[in-house]
Amino acid sequence: MDFLKYAKENEKNYFDDLNTLVRVQSTRDLSTKKENAPFGDGPREALDAFLNIAKRDGFATKDIDGYAGVISYGDQEETLGILGHLDIVPIGEDWTKEPLKVTIDDGYAFGRGVLDDKGPTLAAYYALKLIKEHGIPLKKRVMLIAGDEESGMDCMKYYKAHGEIPQSGFVPDADFPVIYGEKGGAHVSLHSHDKTVIQKLNAGERPNIVIGKADCFVKEISDRQKEQFAFYLKTNDLKGSIDQTDEGIRLHVDGVFAHAAMPYNGVNAALHLLNFVGCAYDDQLAKDLYSLLKDWQGKPEHINKDGAYMGFLTMSTGIVRMDPERTDILVDIRYPNDLDAKAIMAGFDEACAAVKSNITATLDSDSAPLFVDPNSELVTKLMNIYRQYTNDTFSCAKTIGGGTYARMFDNFVSFGPELPNEVKTTDQFVGGPHQRDEGVKVSELMQAIAIYADAIVALAG
Repeated sequence: MDFLKYAKENEKNYFDDLNTLVRVQSTRDLSTKKENAPFGDGPREALDAFLNIAKRDGFATKDIDGYAGVISYGDQEETLGILGHLDIVPIGEDWTKEPLKVTIDDGYAFGRGVLDDKGPTLAAYYALKLIKEHGIPLKKRVMLIAGDEESGMDCMKYYKAHGEIPQSGFVPDADFPVIYGEKGGAHVSLHSHDKTVIQKLNAGERPNIVIGKADCFVKEISDRQKEQFAFYLKTNDLKGSIDQTDEGIRLHVDGVFAHAAMPYNGVNAALHLLNFVGCAYDDQLAKDLYSLLKDWQGKPEHINKDGAYMGFLTMSTGIVRMDPERTDILVDIRYPNDLDAKAIMAGFDEACAAVKSNITATLDSDSAPLFVDPNSELVTKLMNIYRQYTNDTFSCAKTIGGGTYARMFDNFVSFGPELPNEVKTTDQFVGGPHQRDEGVKVSELMQAIAIYADAIVALAG
């Protein structure tokens, strides 16, 4: 069956439904938390919108107390799962497109969530919809489960305790071809009560985003320090400013937002401010914090491991909260399966003990690496389908630093929708996950629908 043909015929309907989802600002907001809305009004609204689309099309649906929703097709005992999420990271700044609307421009769809992960989740839904509409028989019941992933996967922890667990499946929330391994994820906090000239440095909203903009407040600044700041910005190819506010002298730096799994694609504005203040004001705490956090591979902590399967450990400073009396910093670490959290914390403890400031490290959370045998039936079937559609016989199954729902269930892998070595066909900036002007090629989403449909038939048919 030509699923790609049918996907293209449904392109308008798909984007109408995607716009319904994208217009919901589904960032977690615990200030609006209530019964059946554990992550706030936005995620609840997005979940309702998605389940209503499925009800419209005649699917059975189930609401797991607002933590997740299930769309089911079939009544068989054996199950195939597809896991996606409907929440988004904060919108951020500097968009040139409307973030809460799907904008189609020059062959690309723009909007917060079109790539991560409303667009791919809806692509998987449309794949299931095509199978249902054409009466293709399946031997397994398909369960499309949608939740709230960006803030720690609490949704799936709850689901595992209260919902039915699919026996195997895939997650449309990463890259093609097949991702059979994901690095472990640890959150490490640094704490200190040492004195600092920094009156306030509150930067970062989520640990999984490189801090792209930051403000640091100090009581005073000399002409010499102003010159040093201008020189620092110039030599580091940064933009920034100094201005007087009611809270004191504000030093502002513009960096580059990026996903914490790829900190090398971003520029951490908060770390640059720590470096400048440490040097220009001879601030020991700022110096020591920068020395601990400056390297995205974790060299100061001696945790810079290049894994046999998963490549380098990555380390990204995601949240900084500082005032003259207290410092708390949250660090996002993605580590290969050659390491574990115990070794990482030993490295932090040793590095903290070596600096002059009194800085302590604590392990806030840890999620062990995901690893599925790359020669398994699940991986090989999905690889074959990917190659049939793309004629890409060069790219192989791989591992990534990002964390998806796949790590929450046994015998799950991530599968698309981003293509390896994708050729950009527009002169516009196209942002990736967690970036401004988040975008994805329209043809890529249509192809994903077809690939997912064939994947469902191969795994459940």
